[in-house]
Amino acid sequence: MNRLIICIGRQTGAGGRRVAARLSELLSIPVYDHELVTEAARESGFSASLFRKSDEKRHFSMIGSLFGSNRYGHFNSNAISEGELFKLQSEAIRRLADGGSCIFVGRAADYVLRDRDDLVSLFLTADLPDRIAAIAGREQIGEKEAEAFIRKNDKMRRDWYEFYTFGRWGDAAQYDLCLNTSRLGIDAAADLVVTYARMRGLL
Repeated sequence: MNRLIICIGRQTGAGGRRVAARLSELLSIPVYDHELVTEAARESGFSASLFRKSDEKRHFSMIGSLFGSNRYGHFNSNAISEGELFKLQSEAIRRLADGGSCIFVGRAADYVLRDRDDLVSLFLTADLPDRIAAIAGREQIGEKEAEAFIRKNDKMRRDWYEFYTFGRWGDAAQYDLCLNTSRLGIDAAADLVVTYARMRGLL
């Protein structure tokens, strides 16, 4: 098999991790999601908790106030900006992609690896009722709470992506494929990605 890098952007509740898992089964290649955080932390020497907090909060200010500041305004040496964290994660993404075929979920990997010829980028969406049902079941919350969760999480993803890439999150022009998992289902969506990769000569 030739080198194949798949980057998956997704709306909340659209099944991004499930499609990634199915692709991993079909192609026998690894998926990097939260694992990427650990890899970035290991290679950079910073605590993995710094990366996890950045991923959870997705804000753009210095995170010294969370890890090193006090009421007197002093910061410890572990204070690191969101921009530096993004740079370290981007370096980890490039290292992993250089190491062999793999799948990335989120983390603006499509932007980080945009110049590669072996890249397939896709964005997954789904009908809102299906997304609500998926999140309500996963988080064990009501439908209203699930919808609020989706809107908040999608906004954070959009803001984070657009801040660092200067692109438009979910804009079809930025991806090779945009798929609706409500129409296709998880397995068919993964099958379509594999078919597309074959048509590109990447498999």
